[in-house]
Amino acid sequence: MAGNKVKFKIVICTLLILFCLSGCSLSSIFSFFKKEPLVKGTPEGLYNRGATEFQDGSYKKSREYFTRLKDEYPLHELALLAELGIADSFFSDKEYIEAEGAYSDFIRMHPTNENIPYVVYQMGMCHYKQIGKIDRDQTETIKARKEFERLIARFPESKFSIAAEKLLRECKQKIAEQEFYIGQFYFRKKEYQAALKRFESIAREYANIGLDYKIEYYIEETKKKIATEDKLKREEEQKQKLKAAKK
Repeated sequence: MAGNKVKFKIVICTLLILFCLSGCSLSSIFSFFKKEPLVKGTPEGLYNRGATEFQDGSYKKSREYFTRLKDEYPLHELALLAELGIADSFFSDKEYIEAEGAYSDFIRMHPTNENIPYVVYQMGMCHYKQIGKIDRDQTETIKARKEFERLIARFPESKFSIAAEKLLRECKQKIAEQEFYIGQFYFRKKEYQAALKRFESIAREYANIGLDYKIEYYIEETKKKIATEDKLKREEEQKQKLKAAKK
């Protein structure tokens, strides 16, 4: 026992010397041997800290407080708002895939919550923010359109549905513009049947969004081109028949 006590004293002395050589104060030395308990914030305190960090643009830090609140007080009424705070922090940080996942989880866990219109709107915005140019893939545009349509159908009186109507029109216009872009591509390559299919699809599905006159013109011109090709084809077939009859 005496030998163990001596060894312990030697260890303590060695640590004290090392701390002193490294410039640590006595308070730092004593705190090394003292385990500080983790301070557990109140639900209100954690939420307020998260909200403050969010307003300051520290989205990752705000997410940490909201996550603590959700994990430490899962049954508290503020835990639900913390879930929204986590999703919003992802969205504001332009991490749209993570944000969409968080919003989707909220809908799954709280399908009848009063904030669902806002959440569906935000899911649409996650896709809307990722929309590319008309010569790029428009998958995000299509997904945004579906979310906005779902919002308007389910909550027609919501203020978020009113905001979504304008964005829905923009999504439809974007999709129509890409269809028109592809139609023009086929038209320039003289693939008139493929071009006509695109133009007629726009006229049928995307009327009154700003492309009506263009589409009407191209449908008429494309039909003229097809008629001219058909005429030339018939004339060529007739010539071949006459040649074959003379032989």
